[in-house]
Amino acid sequence: MRQGTGPEESEPGCEARCAGRCHAQRVLQTLNTYRRSGTLTDVVLRAGGRDFPCHRAALSAASAYFHNLFAAGRPERGPAVVPVAAEAPGTSPAGAAAALAVVLDYVYGAGVRLREEDEAAAVLALAERLGVAGLREACVRFLEGSLRAANSLALRRVAVAFSLAPLAERCGRVLRQAFAEVARHADFLELAPDEVAALLADPALGVAREEAVFEAAMRWVRHDAPARRGQLRRLLEHVRLPLLSPAYFLEKVEADELLQACGECRPLLLEARACFILGREAGALRTRPRRQWAYPHARFMDLAEVIVVIGGCDRKGLLKLPFADAYHPESQRWTPLPSLPGYTRSEFAACALRNDVYVSGGHINSHDVWMFSSHLHTWIKVASLHKGRWRHKMAVVQGQLFAVGGFDGLRRLHSVERYDPFSNTWAAAAPLPEAVSSAAVASCAGQLFVIGGARQGGVNTDKVQCFDPKEDQWSLRSPAPFSQRCLEAISFEDTIYVMGGLMSKIFTYDPGTDVWGEAAVLPSPVESCGVTVCDGKVHILGGRDDHGESTDKVFTFDPSSGQVEAQPSLQRCTSSHGCVTIIQSLGR
Repeated sequence: MRQGTGPEESEPGCEARCAGRCHAQRVLQTLNTYRRSGTLTDVVLRAGGRDFPCHRAALSAASAYFHNLFAAGRPERGPAVVPVAAEAPGTSPAGAAAALAVVLDYVYGAGVRLREEDEAAAVLALAERLGVAGLREACVRFLEGSLRAANSLALRRVAVAFSLAPLAERCGRVLRQAFAEVARHADFLELAPDEVAALLADPALGVAREEAVFEAAMRWVRHDAPARRGQLRRLLEHVRLPLLSPAYFLEKVEADELLQACGECRPLLLEARACFILGREAGALRTRPRRQWAYPHARFMDLAEVIVVIGGCDRKGLLKLPFADAYHPESQRWTPLPSLPGYTRSEFAACALRNDVYVSGGHINSHDVWMFSSHLHTWIKVASLHKGRWRHKMAVVQGQLFAVGGFDGLRRLHSVERYDPFSNTWAAAAPLPEAVSSAAVASCAGQLFVIGGARQGGVNTDKVQCFDPKEDQWSLRSPAPFSQRCLEAISFEDTIYVMGGLMSKIFTYDPGTDVWGEAAVLPSPVESCGVTVCDGKVHILGGRDDHGESTDKVFTFDPSSGQVEAQPSLQRCTSSHGCVTIIQSLGR
């Protein structure tokens, strides 16, 4: 019985197959020699003014097109002349002849020799038309190997034209990774408006600073300003103007003559100016940095959204945690921040204002207010609250910070204070109609909403109290579909999302219609959790579970899909902590 094959043995039939391949190769080589010398040829292919004597049988065996052509025709006395036109748009006569020469080399077994992308595209087009199987793959391999920023747009057009999905995907990746370089080439200036808009809208566009996106858009428009100025508003919508340097915005954007003459663009310029003054209250897409970690080994934009987690209580609620950390969801990386000086208290309020983090009050009855300067990367003590409080909340409306309600150790508070960061002063605002602590507080559509909480006597309420800062006046809205305390709320795209309070659901409130709804079911109920919006998703971090213990669980809720997903855990179990989103330099 044969146990295997050794060096001197081979499988049955192997030598015969090898001999067959060698024989076939010799026949093709001989036919190719005949073709080059015009021996026994019976047809002439003509392309770009150049004649190529060939053999009908060889062409018919390799090409479905020629098989059908010659099978349907009648034999001629002399060699027939068959014109072969180039299929690739813009191919010159010389290019057409060169493409046919490559195709014939492949048909006659002489291999494929490609020198540049235009030639490969022309060969691919001709091979597709003639039905020469196998040549497509060789052309695609060559095009993939020659892909770079300078030709990525041209190759993407080829990939789309011939349904080469993997090549199109690779071109798109290069386009995004090297957008600033791509935008400097002539191909970019010839793109259709839809193509330019799609590029500018890409959240993973590879740019170090948003200025590069603005300059690319304006370069495209100025290439043919009379015909393209009507596209300005459409393109500028995809430029994240609030992320530009304020000095650049004043000198290059607001002073631009094309933009000054475009009335449709004015709202976008006003939005950016308001963001420079007031910060990112609205949470609009244009205030969020483009995603940094769409590609594992590349980093582009200098800025990114990070979640700042401050202090809180440990698992049993006994120790007050001194830590402050920044978390980047895309890279899942934690970065330690300076600890708040001497601040190991709990049940304080935290809020972001103009990309700085403010922390106020805390157990027991503190008046202190601290600001973490994202620019200086340090904590600074600012003006103290007039009324010491804890279990209160803070929110930002029209560039001012509001400290709302809370507890002073004896009673729930009606007190509301307003902070002006320019003068570093607190002033009393109109008091709450009903004193509450541990309520959910969020700003939306220029107003402040206080939802639920514990009122005097410790009874929970379902009231929704709405404050209009322009009128300095409170009103009541439709009650919430729950009566809870230890709630959290966040606003995103004109909707308020409420959770916590050991509720199993995320509730929504639309201030425009005064209507409540349900958004999603949570995997497990928590209270006194951290809630913030980062990268277009609501992040729910930590909190106390239904056993009264702090947890390290993290969930995200995506308003666009309605999906709740578990995320990597916190570094430690924590509850009653501060949780906000700011923009931070990735170089820190």
